[in-house]
Amino acid sequence: MEEELKNWLVYYRNADHTRRDVLRVSREYLGLNPCRDTYNFNDGSQLELVNLKGTIPVPYKGIIYNIPILIWLMDTHPQNAPICYVKPTADMSIKVSMFVDQNGKIYLPYLHDWVPHDSDLLGLIHVLICTFGEHPPVFAKSKEQVQPLPYPKDNMLPHGAGSSMSQYRPPSYPVQTPQTGYNYNMPYVPTPGYPPYGAFPTPYPAYPTPVANNAGTIKDEHIKESLLSAIEEKLMRRMNERFQQNQAEMDTLQRTLQELKQGKMKLDGILEQLTKEKNDLDKNITVLKDKEQELDKAIERLSNQESIDVDDAVTTTAPLYKQLLNAFAEEAALEDAIYYMGEALRCGVIDLDVFLRQVRTLSRKQFMLRALMQKCRQKAGLAPV
Repeated sequence: MEEELKNWLVYYRNADHTRRDVLRVSREYLGLNPCRDTYNFNDGSQLELVNLKGTIPVPYKGIIYNIPILIWLMDTHPQNAPICYVKPTADMSIKVSMFVDQNGKIYLPYLHDWVPHDSDLLGLIHVLICTFGEHPPVFAKSKEQVQPLPYPKDNMLPHGAGSSMSQYRPPSYPVQTPQTGYNYNMPYVPTPGYPPYGAFPTPYPAYPTPVANNAGTIKDEHIKESLLSAIEEKLMRRMNERFQQNQAEMDTLQRTLQELKQGKMKLDGILEQLTKEKNDLDKNITVLKDKEQELDKAIERLSNQESIDVDDAVTTTAPLYKQLLNAFAEEAALEDAIYYMGEALRCGVIDLDVFLRQVRTLSRKQFMLRALMQKCRQKAGLAPV
């Protein structure tokens, strides 16, 4: 069973913790067995979940009854509380109360105030036993029986009948052992370490339980109590419907709030980026204005000066550099002349003989100038070109 349970819990977030909880419950309450089945959520979605299915021993008026329940464990267990149901047999009916609705779903403060890693399955079952001992969740389908008590037949076997509450001692309930099967002499002992259910606040008053007299006749007060019970059940159904509707609206508002918060975070990030870009842009504008003022001053200073002759402005510090400069300028002029001679030939201004003769002369002179520049650069200690 442990290996099979381990395979079932492979998709659970806290698989080891959940497996330990299930095994502890299975060893403590032999009437509960782990299973895996498909759970249908209210929104129509489905999920394969592990559940505990079977019966728990509930003492009621000196008798132990096996109450059938079904506990679904969420795949986030123990972060989220389990979903619990009462699963009556064919000869039972659900007794609607503040703790159980008409579908058998169980509502408890222990589930509502579920604390991850503090609340556990053993504590939940202990609270279920205490609660169902005061408010039985099922009663037998019988026209003669008016009192909504648990029906002790088949999987709800009474033990210790005939004891009065004043003389009540912990009765026996069936315990299955590998050697002897069911042992009906094991005393029922509540699980230690959990507070009594009275420690949990009860938000609604207890329901009155209509009781028939010994002669089997129904009096006016019995009819009145039955009507009051029916009205209470109807009000409870309407209250549950209203609660579910309000809960759905609350969930929608919570999702909208989360989306608005995420949108606000995005807008804050965009606003912060825009503020940074604006600051950078202001700095660049300030720098450009400073540069513009410098340019205006330089233009004003140059406009106030006299015109400068380019030839006079370019002077050399030594005759060798002047010879190099003149050779470079003349060589550049020859380069341009050869280019324009080629353009003239292409346009048909000169013929090929004139072009070849002139290009040969200009090329010879250009070669001599380049040789002169190389010799001058070598003489001046400059790098060769």
